[in-house]
Amino acid sequence: MKKMAKSYKLIEKKKIHLSSIDPADTGRFKHKEEVMAEMMELEQELEELQKKLIAGKQHAVLFIFQGMDCSGKDGVIKKVFAGLHPQGISAYSFKKPTEVEARHDFLWRAHRAVPELGQIAVFNRSYYEDVLITRVHGEVSEEQAKKRFKHINHFETLLADSGVKVVKIFLHISKQFQLEKLISRIEDPSKNWKFDPADISERKAWKQYGELYEELFEKCSKSAPWHVVPSDNRWYRNYAVLRIAVEALRSLELQDPPANPELRPMLEKLKREND
Repeated sequence: MKKMAKSYKLIEKKKIHLSSIDPADTGRFKHKEEVMAEMMELEQELEELQKKLIAGKQHAVLFIFQGMDCSGKDGVIKKVFAGLHPQGISAYSFKKPTEVEARHDFLWRAHRAVPELGQIAVFNRSYYEDVLITRVHGEVSEEQAKKRFKHINHFETLLADSGVKVVKIFLHISKQFQLEKLISRIEDPSKNWKFDPADISERKAWKQYGELYEELFEKCSKSAPWHVVPSDNRWYRNYAVLRIAVEALRSLELQDPPANPELRPMLEKLKREND
């Protein structure tokens, strides 16, 4: 088994400044072609690991994707997890809470979507929006945010203790890259459906969002550290996230379940019928 290279940034305990991480970084690679063969191997391994996860029903994996608008959350989810068995994976996109969701605690809608043992779930945005956009818009005070940090840490500890591995990924793009994507969504009629006027207003708070992300990286990484993936180059983003996903499942040391002795008599009966 190949050792996984640290070609992406892994946040554990130290303070991370996004300005120190180049969004265009591609690690030790220069071209997409350099990773294609390895990506095929990783995709096959991910499929095999998922089979063991489903069969064993001892663990679950929750992938959380966060990032600025246009960071490619939908795209990387589609690319990395496309080959998995659909009955073993689910995806959720967290937008503005509905009226029903708003009448519950902020973690309620996320907890409902947590995968059961044997399953994988992917969150496009998550409960972290409740300490990000809510603060930018002044909907949550700093005192409330501090309490939410504690609730999030307790929640993720609960998941870990329940057999759910939480993998948190931040797709790191540059402000210039986002601008180019927004322009292309307006200029290209086939991409107009992707454009949301709110993205332009949110862009004005770029610096504030960056500072808030740095804060939650530091305060919400106890049970599950954050991975910061440079994402200006889509091919490298896909490669790095795929490696993170494979490593996450590898770490569970998944095994094929033992043979069920109760099936033996059935097997013998079927064989006799075939004689």
